[in-house]
Formats: sequence, C-alpha cells, structure tokens
Amino acid sequence: MAVSSGFRTFVEDQIGRVVPVRTRRMFGGLGLYSDGLFFGIVDDDTLYFKVDDATRPRYEEAGSAAFDPMGSPMNGYWRVPAGVLEDVDRLAEWAREALEVANRAGQKKSRRTSRATPTRRNG
Repeated sequence: MAVSSGFRTFVEDQIGRVVPVRTRRMFGGLGLYSDGLFFGIVDDDTLYFKVDDATRPRYEEAGSAAFDPMGSPMNGYWRVPAGVLEDVDRLAEWAREALEVANRAGQKKSRRTSRATPTRRNG
C-alpha cells in the first residue's frame, strides 16, 4: 500500500472542493474523513469510496471493483472511476453519497450499541 504525494495532493484538492476532508495515514495508504465520518480510502494511487447495497450498483455499472488490498475484496469500499475523480460536479455527488453511506453505517452501530443490555453485578 502506497500513496504518492502528488496523488494525495490531487485527491485532497479535488474532494476538498466539494466537502471538508481530512486524511490520515493508515497501513501505508490514507483514510478519508469528513465531519468525523470515515468515507474513503486511498491506496496505490487509487481512490475508493464507502458503498452499501443501495450504492454499489452504480460502481458495478461503471466497471469499478472492490478494494482488494490482500487478495480478499472489501465490498464496503469500491474504486472511484477516474472520470468521476476528475469531474468536480460528479465527484461531489459520489462523495456526498459515500458520506451518507458512512452516516447510515454509523447510525446502525449506534442502534446496536443502544440496544445492548447492561451487565448487572450482584453484590
């Protein structure tokens, strides 16, 4: 996993034009965050956005593929087509959609956590 400084700058600039973005190094790649939501990955100079069952078909139709860092695809993140990354209007739509997916995923986790039964202690 590696990200060239030029590609990192390009991704930060492009996405930063449409949503506030912060990058963080992770395992040689980058994690993309906006408003506390983890919505993308950059690895080997390729951008991947968070997807779910509702948004994945758009990526499949575009001929994209799942993030596959070690021969085991991570279906939660799919490659953003180069044409989308280069077109700020399209990028805005895809980035906001990835943020919505990240937000929905966070809400699901919150509901599961809030339903947990507290442990009782005797004594």
